[in-house]
This record gives sequence, structure tokens and C-alpha cells, in this order.
Amino acid sequence: MKKAISMLLAVMMILGMAACGAEKQEAATEEGFSPSLDTSTECSITVAGGYDNFEALEAEFDKFNEYYPNAELTFTKVDDYNNMIGMVLDGNDAPDIYVNYSWMYGRDQYQSCINHAEDLSDPSLGLDLDCIRSNIILNTGDGTLPMVPVFANTYGMLVNNSLFEKEGLSVPTTYKELVDVCNAFREKGYENPLMGFSKEETTSVFTLTAYPYFCETVANDAEAVKKLNALDPSAGEYMRPTLEKMEQFLNDGCVDPDACAKIEDNYEAVILRFFEGDVPMMTCSGDTVSGTKKRESRSEAFIANPFTYTFVPVPMSDEGANFLDMPNLQFSVNKDSENLDMANEFMRFLITPQELNNMAQNKGLMSPTKDLSFNSVYAAFGDVPESRILSPEVIGLTEDAVIQLRQAVYGVCTGAMTIDEAIAGYGTFAQ
Repeated sequence: MKKAISMLLAVMMILGMAACGAEKQEAATEEGFSPSLDTSTECSITVAGGYDNFEALEAEFDKFNEYYPNAELTFTKVDDYNNMIGMVLDGNDAPDIYVNYSWMYGRDQYQSCINHAEDLSDPSLGLDLDCIRSNIILNTGDGTLPMVPVFANTYGMLVNNSLFEKEGLSVPTTYKELVDVCNAFREKGYENPLMGFSKEETTSVFTLTAYPYFCETVANDAEAVKKLNALDPSAGEYMRPTLEKMEQFLNDGCVDPDACAKIEDNYEAVILRFFEGDVPMMTCSGDTVSGTKKRESRSEAFIANPFTYTFVPVPMSDEGANFLDMPNLQFSVNKDSENLDMANEFMRFLITPQELNNMAQNKGLMSPTKDLSFNSVYAAFGDVPESRILSPEVIGLTEDAVIQLRQAVYGVCTGAMTIDEAIAGYGTFAQ
């Protein structure tokens, strides 16, 4: 009898331990992370970037410390980041993890940012790269991955949903609908149905509406992309459809450039002007959208008359709106880090749907993950058909080519040059 009872207890203990182990494994799977190093490890990890503060990342530090309480993680700002990060990486106090950008890849002045980067595509690192939209992951000639997106970006327009509901109008999904809804708002007394920053070409209302349309025109033309990237003067002709579309955009009265010129900058001034409550649509980038939540309390007009708003793509095509999907801020791991194992462990913790979405939500930026439905502000982009999702990373357009387009569009839209002059000037425009 005693032997039978002992055997029964032993079996129950084994089953209990197995169940406990299964529960822990299930919990780890749900959390997306399970520690692989000694959790008592003591070390210091530094992340370098250009932000004045990075509260969203510091919140991730705190969560990581729940697993590794003796790992000290800090964020440090590098002044004049784009010009100084290479020197910092070559110095004695190089960070363990640092911000990187796709446009730095292949440019001589930023070669240190690539040379110091660990290949994050190495399967042994265990990063969940499958949770990230593949079209925003940097394509490299040798198949290595020197950086991984932690935020995404796009171009679109903030929409005052309350105004649309009040006036019985629908948010436009095609170019014709955009023109019609602008006319409808004007008939109802709204002077500027669509606005945007216009004082400079970078992220101006003209660039934000033209660039996604331009990408659509060359997305399936490898020869065009090759010539555009080479700054071949003959490639200017590829801009003609976009320049003609922008001319139509202005002639259709979708936007008043003079009214837009009164907006001082493409961040805070854009947000506060939108919060006045009389602008149904305001073009901007995802970077601008990230600042809206904090500025609700800084706008007396919004406090007095709050309204609901979302961020949607601008429909410049009769076939529908394009979602220009771009990486924003990316992280690289310094392969020469003295604490490489823990730096990789933190990256393994961060690169999961849960943590990337949490950080994007806290920062107010678009998440790089495949699910955009969790944030109602950006949810409309998740509804764009796959056929209308465009990625410069996939198309292969370089920053040099994009600069030429931006300058040409800005020149035509501000009346500084004709379409033919802009086309003839391709390859000569300076940043």
C-alpha cells in the first residue's frame, strides 16, 4: 500500500511539474519573450540616438529590467546625430545599440554606421523579423541586415472626423472624391478644406501628395528606377505624369498655397492649425502625427471644442489611395560592443509584436509590425489593399533620386519653373 501511494504521488508530482512547465512556456510565448541568459547578469547597455528624450524606449528598459534587474540600460542623445554618429562609433565610448537609417546605407559619409553594425539577419540571434512588414526591411546586396525598423513612417492627411460627420460627408478614397469633397466643404463655408505646410519642399503639402503617386508610376519599371538613381538627365521624363497630376491638383482647387504658406513649420504649427477645428483635412507625415496627442492640451481651441481625428492616405489616384510604407527609426547593434550578448538579448526582447506595438503606441508613431489595427489613428492604412502598398525599399529608389523629385515638384507647384524646365533640370537640383 505504501509503495503504491508513493508511486501515485511521484506520478502526480511529475504531471504537476510538466503542467507548470507548460504554463510557463505558454506564458513566455504569449509575452513573446523568454530570457536566454543568466538573469542575474550585471552590465550597462547604452542606446544612442538623436531624440532629446525617448520615453517610449525607456518604458521598454523598465520592462526588460523585470527579466534582468541588474542590466542598466540608458538612452543618450548625440548632438548633430547624422553627422556625428560615425565619429562616436569610432571612439572609445561607442554605444551598444544605435539609431540607423536606410538612407545612410551605401553613402560614403555614413559607412561607419554600416561597418559597426552586426548582421541582425543571423538566425542564431533569435529576432522575430517575421513580425515586421517585409517591405520596410532594408534590402542589401549581400543579404545582410545591418538595421531593423522599430518605427515606421508614411505620408497622409489628418482628418477631422467630427466635421465630416457633422456635414454628412465621407472621407475621400479616390482623387475624384477628394475634389468633390473639397468643393462640398467650400459650399458649406469652409475656406480651406485641405491644408498643409508649404514653406519648404521637405515634407511640404506638395511632396506629401506627389511622392506616393510618383512611386506608383515607376514601381514596376526597373529601367526607370535605374536611370533615376543614376541621376541620368533623361530620367526627368519619368516625372512628367506626377508633375502634371500636381498641376491638376492645384487647378482643381484642392489646396490654397497662399493659406498654407501661413503655417510656420511642418510639426507643431501644422498640428495646432489643424486643432483650430475648421480644417477638415491636413496633410502631414507620421512624424507629425506622433506629436498630436501631447498637443491636444496645448490648443485652447481643441480644449474648448474637442473632436475625433484619424490619419489616412491622400487619394491622388482615381484607382484609390496609395500607402507609402517606409521605415522610420531603425536600430543597429554595435558588433564591437563589450556587452554584445545582452545587447542582442534586449533586441530579441524588443523585436516582438507586443513590444514594438507598445513602443509605437507610446511614441505616437506607426508600428513596423503587420498589425495596424491596434491603433485607431493609423488603422486606415491597414485597410489599404496590398496592391496599393508601395515601398521605396522594394522599388529601390535612392534618396538622391527622391531629392530630385521633391525639388522638381516644389518648383512647379510654387510657380518657380514649368513642367518642362523641371524635367530638364533632373540631376541638377541640390538638397
